[in-house]
Amino acid sequence: LTGKGFMKGTQTKLKYVPEQDTDFIFCTIGEEGGFIGSTIILLLYMSLLLRLIVVAERQSTVFSRVYGYSVVSILFFHLFINVGMVLGITPVIGIPLPFFSYGGSALWGFTILLFIFLRIDCERTVSY
Repeated sequence: LTGKGFMKGTQTKLKYVPEQDTDFIFCTIGEEGGFIGSTIILLLYMSLLLRLIVVAERQSTVFSRVYGYSVVSILFFHLFINVGMVLGITPVIGIPLPFFSYGGSALWGFTILLFIFLRIDCERTVSY
């Protein structure tokens, strides 16, 4: 239920899991954090996605709204495919888990997506 503890996972420490730093990072989270840790990570992702949807709904222009929905879609499908790869639901295709997988280009890409959306949200005009 609570996992083996941080840096105490036997399957990941003994290299039984391939690509545990990149593609199968959720496996490492599940082993070391257990069901509770995995659930907390998924709830944090869902709260981020719901918050982005709320911000996208408030946009005044069509472009801003579509860009917001696109950011949510990209993050959701990366999350779904990565967790599905670990659970065996989807094929292993090398999709990184947003903000967790090892590698600079994926982290930069997801961060730039969010920062552009935050900048677009700053430009929004409020109408009463």
